[in-house]
Amino acid sequence: MTAKSRSDRSANAHGLLIVNTGDGKGKTTAAMGLAMRAVGQGLGVCVIQFIKDEKGRWGERMAAEALRVEWHTMGDGFVFDPDPNSPAARLAREGWRLASDKIASGAYSLVVLDEFTYPLKFGWLDETDVLAQLASRPGHVHVAITGRDASPALIAQADLVTEMVLIKHPFERGVRAQRGIEF
Repeated sequence: MTAKSRSDRSANAHGLLIVNTGDGKGKTTAAMGLAMRAVGQGLGVCVIQFIKDEKGRWGERMAAEALRVEWHTMGDGFVFDPDPNSPAARLAREGWRLASDKIASGAYSLVVLDEFTYPLKFGWLDETDVLAQLASRPGHVHVAITGRDASPALIAQADLVTEMVLIKHPFERGVRAQRGIEF
């Protein structure tokens, strides 16, 4: 492929807003598969994890480091209290400032916002502002958002929405999380 045909193809690119939501397993897994596909095509990828603890050695994080994917973890663990003054809320706001800068820069073809539905659901971020910033991103930038309970407004703005539905999970039988499968 010539340089001209590559630039013609990227000039026609339409950055998608992708949402993986629902109660089933696989939201982050699907987004990480998308990130691997993008890296394989030579595209720049940035992942920003909300909620998950930065000390966690998640398999996807270790793989991303090996692939030189830019990675940021902006959480202190799973949250059950939506207190807007909590350390988790503060980290989420810092994470969104970072994410909006990365998205607006146009330096990445794909920005993954993992577990991002929670800061929206908890009201830690102004959803109207977030949606406006996502709508004004550079035309070639794809954004993938994961997490349960995606709002109707986020779903309406998205180009692609997949709902993961829990049908059966080994945890229901007392089987603990499996390395390489859940983390």
